[in-house]
Amino acid sequence: MKGRIRITEQGEVIAAKYGTRESAATNLEAMASATLLASLEPPSLPEKDYARYAAAMAEISDTAFRAYRDLVYGTEGFRTFFRQLTPIAEIADLKIGSRPASRTRSDRIEDLRAIPWVFSWAQARVMLPGWYGVGHALKAFKDQVLLREMVETWPFLQATLDNLEMVLAKSDMGIASHYVTLVEDQAAGRAIFETIRDGWRLTRDGLLAATRQTRLLEKNPALDHSIRLRLPYIEPLNHLQIELLKRHRAGEDDPRIREGIQLSINAVATALRNSG
Repeated sequence: MKGRIRITEQGEVIAAKYGTRESAATNLEAMASATLLASLEPPSLPEKDYARYAAAMAEISDTAFRAYRDLVYGTEGFRTFFRQLTPIAEIADLKIGSRPASRTRSDRIEDLRAIPWVFSWAQARVMLPGWYGVGHALKAFKDQVLLREMVETWPFLQATLDNLEMVLAKSDMGIASHYVTLVEDQAAGRAIFETIRDGWRLTRDGLLAATRQTRLLEKNPALDHSIRLRLPYIEPLNHLQIELLKRHRAGEDDPRIREGIQLSINAVATALRNSG
C-alpha cells in the first residue's frame, strides 16, 4: 500500500503457492492486483460514516475480547482441557516449523506461539480463535439498524464476516465432541465443551442474522461446494487421529502410531487449508 508491500507466508504453504512457475505467477498476480485495486480506489466511506462505524466496531470488539478472555483465562481447568482435547503436544513434534511451539518450557497458554495455538484448535475442528466471542458481541450490540447498515456498506466489516463465516463452516462441533473423550476429567471437559458449543451456535446465529442468510455460505456457493467436497475425506481422518492419540497417550510405543498421528495432522491441515 502507498508504494510498499510486505508479505509473510507460513512455511508449510510456500511449496503449494510457489513450488512451480505457474502457481507462483498466479499468487503474485493476485497480490499485485489486490494491492493496485486497494491503492487506486477512492475511500469507500464518508468520514462521518467511518467515525460512526469505527466507534461501533470498537464496542463490538471489546465485548468479543472480554468473552474470549473469560473463556480462555477465566475458566478453571481450561489449560488442561485445551492440552488434552487438541494434539498440541504432538504438533510440537512435527518438523514443519522453524521455532518451538512454546516460547518457554511452561505449559501456559500465553507462552504458546500463535500458529500452534490456532493449528491445534483447527485439528480438533473447533477453530476456536477464529470465532469465539463474536456471537456474544453481536447479541449484546443494541443498535441492530446500525449493524445492518455497516454490514451492507462497509467493505472492512464485510471481509471480516466473510472470514468468520468460512471458519465457522470448516468447524464441526459434532466431530469436536469426539475429541472430548481425550480429556481425562470427563465432567469438567464436557462442561467446558458445552460452553464452547453454545458460543459457536450463538456466533452462527448472529452471523446469519447480520448477513440475512438461512445457512452458512448461502451467498458463496463456490466456497460452500469446495468445503463440502473435502469433508468426506477429513472426517475419517479426524476419527483416526483420535484413536491414535488415545493409544499414544496410553503408552503404546509402536512407531507406526506416532507416524500415523503426524500424517493425520498434515492431512487434516492440508484438507482444511486453515493451518494456523
